[in-house]
Amino acid sequence: MPYFPQTFRQYVLKNPFNRRYLKIAALAIVVQLVIFKLLYPYGDFFSDSYSYIYAAIMKQEVSLWPIGYTLFLRAFHVISHSDTALVALQYVLAQSAALYLFFTVSYWLQPGEQTRKVMFYVLLLNPLILYLCNYISSDGLFLALSLCWFAQLLWLLYRPSWSLLLAHTILISIAFTVRYNAMYYPLITALVLLRCSQKIPFKLLGIVAPLLLIAGFIRFTEQAARKVTGTAQFSVFGGWQVTNNALYMFPFLKEYPDPPAGCEAFHREVVHFFRDIVPRGGGIPSPIDGAVYLKHPNAPLKKYMEITYGPKDDTTGGIQSWGMVSPVYAKYGSYMVRQHPFYFGRYFLLPNTLNYFVPPLEKLSEYNLGSYEVSSVAVHWFHYRSKQVSSVASVSAQRALLFFFPFIFGLMNLLLLGLIFKWFVSAARKTADRPYRNSQLLVFVTLLVNAGFGILASPIVFRYQVFPMIVCFLFIAVLIDKLKPELQ
Repeated sequence: MPYFPQTFRQYVLKNPFNRRYLKIAALAIVVQLVIFKLLYPYGDFFSDSYSYIYAAIMKQEVSLWPIGYTLFLRAFHVISHSDTALVALQYVLAQSAALYLFFTVSYWLQPGEQTRKVMFYVLLLNPLILYLCNYISSDGLFLALSLCWFAQLLWLLYRPSWSLLLAHTILISIAFTVRYNAMYYPLITALVLLRCSQKIPFKLLGIVAPLLLIAGFIRFTEQAARKVTGTAQFSVFGGWQVTNNALYMFPFLKEYPDPPAGCEAFHREVVHFFRDIVPRGGGIPSPIDGAVYLKHPNAPLKKYMEITYGPKDDTTGGIQSWGMVSPVYAKYGSYMVRQHPFYFGRYFLLPNTLNYFVPPLEKLSEYNLGSYEVSSVAVHWFHYRSKQVSSVASVSAQRALLFFFPFIFGLMNLLLLGLIFKWFVSAARKTADRPYRNSQLLVFVTLLVNAGFGILASPIVFRYQVFPMIVCFLFIAVLIDKLKPELQ
C-alpha cells in the first residue's frame, strides 16, 4: 500500500493544489447557482413533487414515495419557506458530496495532476447537477447521499474504522428512507466489508447493523400503511410498478391466462384495455416510453382504482386510493410474470436493457413539464403569490443542453467495460496493492448491480443514472491514468 504522510484533512486543507481546488469550487458553485436561478427563478415541479409536499403539509408517516425526502422538506421548512434556498441547499450538498468523492479518489488512488484537473472541472461545471437539484424531489438529496456512500466504501477498503462503520450504517439507512434504489446498497457494502482488512466481528456488525435499521424502517412503514389502506404494505407504489412492468408484454400474448384469485375484476379491465382500446390507439408502448400504464388515464391501473375506490375524494394525497388496490396489482403482476417469463424478458427486460445505455431524459427534457403553472400545494408550501411561475430560459432549453448526456452515458459504460477488461490483464494490476485492485472491482460490481436493479425495477430514466454516471466517469479517468503506459 502507498505511504500517505498526511491525514486526509491535511491533504485537503494544507495541500496547495487542493486548497486552490476548494477556493475555485466555492466560487464556481456560487456563480453557477446565481446564474442558474436568474434563468430559472422557481424550482422545477412534477407529480412526485406535489406528493412530497402534500405529505409534508399533512405530516404523514407514509406516502406514495419513501418518506425521507418529505422529512427533509419539513425540517428545512422550519428554517426557510424559500424554494430558492431549498434548491441552493440541495445543490451545495450534491457538489460537496462530489468534492468528497473527488478528494477521496485522489487521496487513495493517486491519479496524476492533469487527470485530477479533468476530473475536478468536469464534476464542478456539470450542468446536469444544477438541473437535478432544481427539482423539488428526492433526486438531488439522493445523489448527494449516494456519492458519500461510495466514497465511504473506498475508505472501508483502505482504512476501515469503527467510527467510519457507524457513519456508514447511518448513511445507508438514511439513503434507504429517501429512495428505495438504495435497496442494493447493503449488498455492495457487505461485499466491501468481506474484503476489508478488519476482523470478523467488525465485518459482521457492518453487514447486520444497516439491515436491522432498514428492517425497522420497513416495519414502521408497513404499520403506518395499514392505518391508512387497511393492508400492511411496505411500498404503496410497489404493486403499481410490478403490474406496469408486466403489462408491456400483454399486446404480444396469444391468449391471456386465468388471473390469480382475487384479481378477476382487474383482469377484466386489462383484457378490455388490450382488446378494445389499444388496437385503436396506434403504436404499442415500450419501456422506452416510460411508465405508460401508470400514467395513462384509460389504462387498467387507474380505471380499476376508480371503480374500486369510487368517486369520493382521497384526503390522503393518493395513499388510500392507490394503497387499497396495490396488493391486487402486486399479486396480479408477479403472477403474470411467472406465467410468461419469456414474454416478460422479451418485451420488458430486453428493451429496458437497451434503454439503460441510452436512457430517456424524461422529466429532464422540459422545465416544469412544459408548463408555467404549479399546484396549489406548492403555492401554499413555498408562499408563492400565485400558481404562475416563470423562467428566462425556455421550457425546452434544457433538452437542447442535455440532449447528448444519455448517449455519453452509454459510451462511458462501454469504455469503462473495455478499460476494466484491459486492467484485469495488465501488468499494472499485478503491481497494484490489494485495496487498489478491490476499488476497481467495487466499481465494476456497483455499476453492474445498479444496472440490474434498475432494469428489473422500472423503465429506465436518465435522472436515476446520474450517480452511476459520475462514478463511471471518475474511474474511467483513473484507469486511463493508470494504464497510460500500456495504452500508448
